Amino acid sequence: MLFHTPIFLFLFLPLTLFAYFVLPTTWRNAVLLTASLVFYAWGEKFYVLLMITAIAFNFALGLWLDSASDQWRRHILRFGVVTNVAVLFGFKYLYFALSEGFQLIGLGDHSASPIRPIHLPIGISFFTFEAIAYLMDVSRRQTAASRSPVQFGLFMTLFPHLIAGPVVRYRDLAAGLASRTCSVAQFASGIRRFSVGLAKKMLLANALGGAANQIFSAPPEHLAASAAWLGVLCYALHIYFDFSGYSDMAIGLGRFFGFELCENFRYPYAADSITDFWRRWHISLSSWFRDYVYLPLGGNRCGNARTYANLMLVFVLCGLWHGANWTFLAWGLWHGLFLIAERTGFRRLLDRAPSMLRHLYVLLAVLGGWVFFAANSIGHALGYFSALAGFSRGALHVGDYMNRELWLVIIIGSLFCVPTVPRMRTWVAARPRWTPVMNLAHAAIPLALILMATLHLTAGTYNPFIYFRF
Repeated sequence: MLFHTPIFLFLFLPLTLFAYFVLPTTWRNAVLLTASLVFYAWGEKFYVLLMITAIAFNFALGLWLDSASDQWRRHILRFGVVTNVAVLFGFKYLYFALSEGFQLIGLGDHSASPIRPIHLPIGISFFTFEAIAYLMDVSRRQTAASRSPVQFGLFMTLFPHLIAGPVVRYRDLAAGLASRTCSVAQFASGIRRFSVGLAKKMLLANALGGAANQIFSAPPEHLAASAAWLGVLCYALHIYFDFSGYSDMAIGLGRFFGFELCENFRYPYAADSITDFWRRWHISLSSWFRDYVYLPLGGNRCGNARTYANLMLVFVLCGLWHGANWTFLAWGLWHGLFLIAERTGFRRLLDRAPSMLRHLYVLLAVLGGWVFFAANSIGHALGYFSALAGFSRGALHVGDYMNRELWLVIIIGSLFCVPTVPRMRTWVAARPRWTPVMNLAHAAIPLALILMATLHLTAGTYNPFIYFRF
């Protein structure tokens, strides 16, 4: 079940809200846990048992960690982390590793492999990382183990963040899981945030994704440079509005029930370095890798060579986290190399450059990375780079894909992927006579966005969600 589908918007969400606010307060966690399991089972059916098993396993292990001595905690934590990673590896990477291994030793291509892909449960990467963070925090005594299976189960399954994040931590939700209220102001804020996310998805991401998919589906040698640049630009805007829109919807839904989920994006395309980009893009994932991989490896405390190795390992893992494909590994290596470069003398050169040149450098580096991310193979990515450089001289030009709707969406997307809205708010705040207009817009814009998004929803246009495959 997806947030931007009629079954969710017009049936599941209203029924869940009704049960949550009508039934006694003491039942609220049980109502949300039941709703979250139904939400997951709607799309995964049998694999909801995997989710329940993961909840039981990590809940029991957390209690064991909380009561264990310092000596035993290390062994228990190692067992818990290895088990969680092994389950993730089995579903997400085993087929890739075995099929590539068979090909390497000369037993044929993927189609000749004696094994077949395993169904990848939706959201397994997200809830596995949340479980690992929980076990590590309990082991470090940074949070107490949950004593309530219902509260812990709700942490693992809370449907706003269940299948595509943000990657939340138990210690950030513990107080709200035990007791919370939802004020009218918080609920209204949730509606506004959800409407923005829904509009990002339905009005911008879908149109951009349709164009990007069409261009990346064409053989790279058929693309002229103009079409190739249009494709990667559309993909960059598509993945931002698609994923940040989902995160906005998740944060808004959380507020309906009294939860404040962490921010996941902060205008990453306004960054002036790749280091800054990763402080703004998928913040919950990058901070997870920082706290649970990079810092335990030594971070930047063990000399330059060790720091560079730690950075590269983190981004190799970050790339592979997105999927079992060489293109994701290449994407991770690409960003790792830029981050390492920025820790050398290149950073001093970058700091002395004009602001516009720094932003241009970031955009070109990020767009190059998205080529690997969007391509279906390394060969496809290299061919696409050739098209970007103008070497392919294909017959498909920008005019073959561009229309008035796409022009409008690209212009609007380019304006709102940078801090245009905060700057407008600051401008209005400095001019009190505009306050009544701002208050009216504050109420009217969410309703208009929901109405327009609903009209697009009923039209049944291109409507996938890109991060579900990760």
